Amino acid sequence: MKTTHIFAAALLILGMGAAHAQDGIGRTEAQRHDLPAAGQQAIQVRVDFAPGAAFPSHVHPGVEIAYVLEGTVEYQFAGEAPITLHKGDSLYIPEGTAHSARNAGDLPAAELATYLVDKSRPLVVIKE
Repeated sequence: MKTTHIFAAALLILGMGAAHAQDGIGRTEAQRHDLPAAGQQAIQVRVDFAPGAAFPSHVHPGVEIAYVLEGTVEYQFAGEAPITLHKGDSLYIPEGTAHSARNAGDLPAAELATYLVDKSRPLVVIKE
């Protein structure tokens, strides 16, 4: 199981401008740009979720702002009730906050994920 998580994280990190699918989740990097703060960068990624697709609990080395483009996406934070977002809803996820996401609907879903992160660290770290 750990090897699968490492492989999934590696696919996410390697998604430089190309679309990749892993277990019903596709990621297309829209842009990557250095920020004025040393060692920081902004990354925007379109994340597509097939019906029923889910991404396991993970963290990022900076903040994530998720904006739902279509469908219904459910976010889960440890010890909290799930948060369900629909097209046009957004969510701020603080640095290092473990969370998972899944398509909670019967149709495809998509989000625009914007990351403001430390570029020297992996973008995604899967939590066990």
